[in-house]
Amino acid sequence: MKPGVSSPLSSAAKSGYTQAKFARTFPSIGDTLPRALLASYAARIQKPDLRLSQGEPLNASRLRIEILSGLTVALALVPEAVAFAFVAGVHPLVGLYAAFMVGLITALIGGRPGMISGATGALAVVMVALVAEHGVEYLFATVILMGLLQIFAGVMHWGKFIRLVPHPVMLGFVNGLAIVIFLAQLTQFKVPGSVTTSGHTAVAGDWLSGLPLYMMLGLVGLTMLIIWGTPKVTKLVPAPLAGIGIVAVLVIAFGIDVPTVGDMASISGGLPAFHLPFGSGVGIYAPALLAPFTLETLWIILPYAVILAAIGLIESLLTLNLVGEMTGRRGGASQECIAQGVSNVTTGFFGGMGGCAMIGQSMINVKSGGRTRIAGIAAALFLLAFIVVASPLIERIPLAALVGVMFMVVIGTFAWNSLKILRRVPRMDAFVILLVTIVTVLEDLAVAVVVGVIVSALAYAWNAAARIHAVTREEDGAKVYDVEGPLFFGSSEGFIELFDVQGDPDRVVIEFARSRVVDQSALQAIEAVALKYEAAGKRIQLRHLSRDCHDLLTKAGHLMVDSDDDPDYEIAVDYSVRTGILGGH
Repeated sequence: MKPGVSSPLSSAAKSGYTQAKFARTFPSIGDTLPRALLASYAARIQKPDLRLSQGEPLNASRLRIEILSGLTVALALVPEAVAFAFVAGVHPLVGLYAAFMVGLITALIGGRPGMISGATGALAVVMVALVAEHGVEYLFATVILMGLLQIFAGVMHWGKFIRLVPHPVMLGFVNGLAIVIFLAQLTQFKVPGSVTTSGHTAVAGDWLSGLPLYMMLGLVGLTMLIIWGTPKVTKLVPAPLAGIGIVAVLVIAFGIDVPTVGDMASISGGLPAFHLPFGSGVGIYAPALLAPFTLETLWIILPYAVILAAIGLIESLLTLNLVGEMTGRRGGASQECIAQGVSNVTTGFFGGMGGCAMIGQSMINVKSGGRTRIAGIAAALFLLAFIVVASPLIERIPLAALVGVMFMVVIGTFAWNSLKILRRVPRMDAFVILLVTIVTVLEDLAVAVVVGVIVSALAYAWNAAARIHAVTREEDGAKVYDVEGPLFFGSSEGFIELFDVQGDPDRVVIEFARSRVVDQSALQAIEAVALKYEAAGKRIQLRHLSRDCHDLLTKAGHLMVDSDDDPDYEIAVDYSVRTGILGGH
């Protein structure tokens, strides 16, 4: 065994799941499967980190901060959940129940303490077509399937692929999301209903104007000023909560006529009830029909479930990384995938629209001092209390206060430093930052991240392909090509062009000490070069193959001589190349 490489058994011991324990837990399986296979499965199982906090002492001061932070987040969640329910075309309680259940479950078992999850706009825009065409019960069934897919992704440890997201894509994601949050708040400057303001009737959907607009802008500015100044005076109360509380008291005390949460929709309701979206008859939100439990239903909901699962995981894992950078603590990507899946399966059975991590509310929580699971749990429980018992009070909160909080989130979320470094970083990285930002605003987060990763990967492949070159020298009558740079699909053509078949002697050696054979295109290129020399009555040999290159070429059948020494560079073996394997010309 190579130094530094741990065995499956040692990994299992580290995670607390040994082969013996696994066999005791599942004796029937242990009787039928090889013990080595059981050990390998046990080694992949990681014990989830369900601590309330990571290094934070849970004293009275910490509990106060966490609970107040949770209250602040809950207040900001209400209009967001209602607005996203409207976007998806469902009842406001569908969004509120999702915010409660997804927020509570991910707070309890999610991959990062302090993250906030709930109903999001990125998912709502995908749901609207399904709801319009088939009804809300099909949405509930889709959310359940979406959750199952996310659980599967977590079990398979697919969350680790978030590491492939480059930093420029992260910057573009953050900037684009800040712009999206800002644009979403502008809808609060529209008349929420047919209400009488300043002596005339305003039509729902019209932009505010005149005195109502000035009052709205003034209260937004006051909220932002309070949030900015509160930390300079006291840290006993989270600044966003202070802004919401003071502005709400002023509006209620002086009877200021501005849009409130209640003008959007009533949030009054009961506890979410268990409900099967499959069957026949009328659904939970009449007159929606239940989705029949048939294969036809599966083919209807499957495409939506796959898209929703992908969007939800991408946004959640990116938020996981962003919050981790802010708090200086790592999170469990696979654990977060499973938590998101469990929460969505649950909310699908309780009449919720599903959800994922919310970067805006997560930023509010972090900026308010929330660092443990308590803040997320408190936020979910406060939200449920708002729905069940405190709706008359919450509906009187002015939207201007909540808009002011979100505007401060925008200011804190946007990576202002990225504007300064655009001229200092490579042009391609600057292009990726701008591209991801623009696509995030015009399309959605998932599309933007995928586009950014693809563009970054292609740019890297192009740069790597340009590095392939060779230095030639003479050795015992043979010409040696010292190849430098990776040999893969992007550099295979350049590799073929390195050789002077007609001018070279009868024997040519290709030195791979500074190169790597990566993929099938590389194998094809080697065979193409060998065929050219073979046609000219000459032969080539390969030298100093790395272990992975040796295995790759041996598996393909190109090596006519096998040696276990050369890959470790103990001796120099010149391998003859067998042609006709891949049909290269």
